[in-house]
Amino acid sequence: MYEKEKRELLDACLMMKEYKLISLTGGNISIRLGDHYLVTPSGMLYEKMDINDFVVVDKEGKVVEGERKASSDLAALIYIFDKMPGVNAIIHTHQPYATAIGMNNDSLPACMVTLIDACHARVNVAPWTKSSDIGMGQLFVKYVGDASALIMKHHGVITIGKDLEEALYSAVYLEEGAKTYCIARIMGSVPELTDQEIADEAGTWVSYGQK
Repeated sequence: MYEKEKRELLDACLMMKEYKLISLTGGNISIRLGDHYLVTPSGMLYEKMDINDFVVVDKEGKVVEGERKASSDLAALIYIFDKMPGVNAIIHTHQPYATAIGMNNDSLPACMVTLIDACHARVNVAPWTKSSDIGMGQLFVKYVGDASALIMKHHGVITIGKDLEEALYSAVYLEEGAKTYCIARIMGSVPELTDQEIADEAGTWVSYGQK
């Protein structure tokens, strides 16, 4: 079941490692497939996974296919899918630069073109919640605003997309933007773009690439 989507999910997992968004077994990826969700397994090294390790669950979290235990964040992921019907992919990471921003700031300004392109707006920081708790999903829905990403204080990042590629781009460009912002803050204050400048840049993404 869903062999093509499982291969795409495995590729995305390895890209998370390639871009240093996660370490060892941290984070997870899930996608919506009709009335099912395809989810990474709990506590497995990504480079040792194959497509048979992914878990298919229904909207109540009941396993439909797979022998592994699904991600420990499953309840939070299902909550996001349920409350945001336009979301078809969710990526959760512990990427260091974006997480560092959340320890000292209430948000990451829309300070770079790639950050605006992929995340669309200022990225908010939500209050801390423990791992493996539905509260992660509840806080995401409450605090994400107009962006496609949210930083969770002392925890990590959740990004969303209409598809897996969109969610992955949000995570990668968020980390790039956060890293650049951290470097700039060391050198001095960082001027922010105006709302109009952000809106103008966001509009360019519509025609970007081979769409």
